[in-house]
Amino acid sequence: MKNNVYLGSHIGMSSPNYFLDTAKLAIEYGENTFMFYTGAPQNSVRVPLEKCKIKEGLKVLKDANIDIAKVVCHAPYIINLANCDPIKHKFAIDTLVNEINRTAAFNVKILVLHPGSSVGEGHLVALNSVVEGLDEAILRADKDVTIALETMAGKGNEVGSTFEDLAYIISQSKYKDKLGVCFDTCHTNDSGYDLENIDDVLSKFDKIIGLNKLKVIHLNDSKNIRGSHKDRHENIGFGTIGFDTLIKYVFDPRTKDIPKILETPYVLSFAPYKFEINMINSKKFDANIRELIIKN
Repeated sequence: MKNNVYLGSHIGMSSPNYFLDTAKLAIEYGENTFMFYTGAPQNSVRVPLEKCKIKEGLKVLKDANIDIAKVVCHAPYIINLANCDPIKHKFAIDTLVNEINRTAAFNVKILVLHPGSSVGEGHLVALNSVVEGLDEAILRADKDVTIALETMAGKGNEVGSTFEDLAYIISQSKYKDKLGVCFDTCHTNDSGYDLENIDDVLSKFDKIIGLNKLKVIHLNDSKNIRGSHKDRHENIGFGTIGFDTLIKYVFDPRTKDIPKILETPYVLSFAPYKFEINMINSKKFDANIRELIIKN
């Protein structure tokens, strides 16, 4: 790929060919990394691994020189380790254990996870609940998978909307070496960080968490003003963050080897990723890209 950056998108995995079709679609989009869920993001129902055509998909990726170590899985949204209710907390841990095991079965090394939202408890109690849940899940699964905690927008009672939150979780865990961070540009903007000043943002990240913990970047524009705490993604260059700011996070030497994953909205019913990736690689914003997506 041009410019030697790792750039891809979220791609679904569905019947009948599951991971095989996911891999083929990534190649069709011109990607050299991508992110997928091992099942529906809204629930814990999962197709048995033997039906997922993992070997076939891995062969397609190998033939296309796509490094599986740069591919990313995402855990389902229903996992909420911040919920202290014993039954719901156990469900979250059990579901995460299963997702870690499934991630490892695809030979994927990174699993993105939303830290969760506090429910009837204080913020610090919720953070400690996340730590306890992560430690138990990592111990039980015992796989070579790094959990990348996602930066959140701060909706409602979400934890993880500040670098300090994520640093606390990592620092308190017994398994710091199994934890990292997924930096979502839309979420980080919506939580209040000024992404235009990349040096300030990355310096803060490095001081508070450590750039060695940055494992994934979700590259999304935002429909919202900075600090809105709303979390609504926009196509690259059409939101409040802007094209020039976003490509800084793609080509900066400090993020060069980090997978960048697009989670931008479909344009009508059309996936935008192939066109957005070409635009990003050109380093030139195309105001007519939505019309191009629809026509092609």
